[in-house]
Amino acid sequence: METGPDDVCEVAGTPREVVALLDAWLAAHDDRPLVVPTSGSTGRPKRVMLSRSAVLASGAATAARLGAQGAWLLALPASYVAGAQVVCRSLVAGHAPVVLDDHASLADAARALPSGVPHLVSLVPTQLHRLLAEGGADLDALCGFHTVLLGGGPVDAALRARAADAGVRTVATYGMAETAGGCVYDGVPLDGVGLALAGDGRIRLGGPTLFSGYTDERLTAEVLVDGWFHTSDAGRLDHDGRLQVLGRLDDMVVTGGVNVPASVVATRLRTHPRIDDAVVLGVPDEEWGNRLVAFVVPSPGASVALAEVRRWVGEVHPRSWAPRELVVLPKIPLLANGKTDRLGLRGRVS
Repeated sequence: METGPDDVCEVAGTPREVVALLDAWLAAHDDRPLVVPTSGSTGRPKRVMLSRSAVLASGAATAARLGAQGAWLLALPASYVAGAQVVCRSLVAGHAPVVLDDHASLADAARALPSGVPHLVSLVPTQLHRLLAEGGADLDALCGFHTVLLGGGPVDAALRARAADAGVRTVATYGMAETAGGCVYDGVPLDGVGLALAGDGRIRLGGPTLFSGYTDERLTAEVLVDGWFHTSDAGRLDHDGRLQVLGRLDDMVVTGGVNVPASVVATRLRTHPRIDDAVVLGVPDEEWGNRLVAFVVPSPGASVALAEVRRWVGEVHPRSWAPRELVVLPKIPLLANGKTDRLGLRGRVS
């Protein structure tokens, strides 16, 4: 059964249109759920319904964890959950968000934020990486923000260390449209959020920020069970009880009978001195079942070979985790919301 368009508030349009839509939705105490799409990074996007209470619970828990409520810079697509939450959090705090795309630079956009209140922004790791690499006025402006939330994909410790050295305070977030955005900050669930691990390591999330369901009810029953959202991600708890996200369960590539966490291999590759970015995926292979393919972006003027990539991985991980194919790219293809275009990458190999 599909929910009709009159029953929901669809988050779509230009950033300005989304800001106006959400401003009216919040002001009117509209009971219609917001509908935001999933990223569709691994297949057909789903349409997620978020209640007013879930959206507000997420914003309140975020403000409590960060110790700040203020004006937000919208640097992400407004029609996805991370961008929509930036808009809602800023509006609830009494400030219209400043849209980055309306300004020539991040520095210009930061100057348009109101003075005397904390400035906050959500970025994907790629955006932060580029800001750190380019430096200049934009990086100086970013240093003036109270907090930079990082989400939408794996966040390397090395990237956060570089940000800290530059004077940028970051918080790594984990969540998705079905949890009204980030609900685990730096490995610790927000207040009220439930976290559990299934026997296979699958991450389960609960609490007041959970979605009401998909617009297609048949899909809801597959993942929303007894008040818990069963994610597609695998995780573990470290010695401090903090969640470590190992990657999607379908990122666990079975190659030659060995389970390889592809995201962990990618993290290792991104520490290579001549690699700026990397993604690792499994593709079907007649001999291995799946072969591990590394998609890498070399540093400017640098080159990298498969033998070197395999050696680098094998220095800290089992040799069986080393990629068997290397694809060199000028940049990693991204979807509109800043996440990796996995389908596009797989289409580059036979």
